[in-house]
Amino acid sequence: MWTIGGKELTSRILIGSALYPSPDIMVRSIKASGSEVVTVALRRQSPTEQAGRRFWNLLSELDVNILPNTAGCKTVREAITIAHMARALFETDWIKLEVIGDDYTLQPDTTALVEAAAQLVSDGFEVLPYTTEDLVIGRRLIEVGCKVLMPWAAPIGSGQGPLNPYALRTLRERIPDIPMIVDAGIGKPSHAAMVMEMGFDGILINSAVALADDPVSMAKAFVHAVDAGHTAYEAGMMPSREMASPSTPTAGAPFWHVEGEGPAEPPMVNG
Repeated sequence: MWTIGGKELTSRILIGSALYPSPDIMVRSIKASGSEVVTVALRRQSPTEQAGRRFWNLLSELDVNILPNTAGCKTVREAITIAHMARALFETDWIKLEVIGDDYTLQPDTTALVEAAAQLVSDGFEVLPYTTEDLVIGRRLIEVGCKVLMPWAAPIGSGQGPLNPYALRTLRERIPDIPMIVDAGIGKPSHAAMVMEMGFDGILINSAVALADDPVSMAKAFVHAVDAGHTAYEAGMMPSREMASPSTPTAGAPFWHVEGEGPAEPPMVNG
């Protein structure tokens, strides 16, 4: 069990609701992931449009926590407006805050992000900010009231996995008491296991599952990877070494040759 925004969760996977080949595969993939939190983009899938009503009905039948996001917003004003609309529609104070600063990399505008986060926290939101792996920005977000951080592993949808493991590991080690969910850039189950082994609390995936040849099976694969990575972290992994170290001790091993003497004949065995 772990907690986000006052809610206890058993799954450490958060999953997105976009890009699936069909609504049926989306539902089956979400179920296979075991996720209790599903992200939705208000700007890209409006529940007020007739074409999107089936989508919202399907999500409501899943009995999951909806995490609206401000995907596509490029200014503080846009993000705050969308957040308030989402709260009215979904009756939740949760918001995954995105303020995009570059259309090519979809990198967060961290200055605007901190400003928007401060305002939304003041407005009573539980803000989950999509940010970079920058330690100083992480601290600024916590200072303005964010209780969760969502650093990226790589650009959104790139599937490249952790591009800067050192910075991610440093962020986790220097801010040990805040829940952190790695968001964006996870492409393979092995990427998920890697960040969970660093001590992160969860991952948010979308493209890695939705764009797989078999999304449902891929969702199951991520469950195993996340569980393995988290268990390994909890178990305490051995430190890496520069040199080899034998795993089999030599003390007390039966050696026939004694140093300083000639070769000895092996003992005779009856029969």
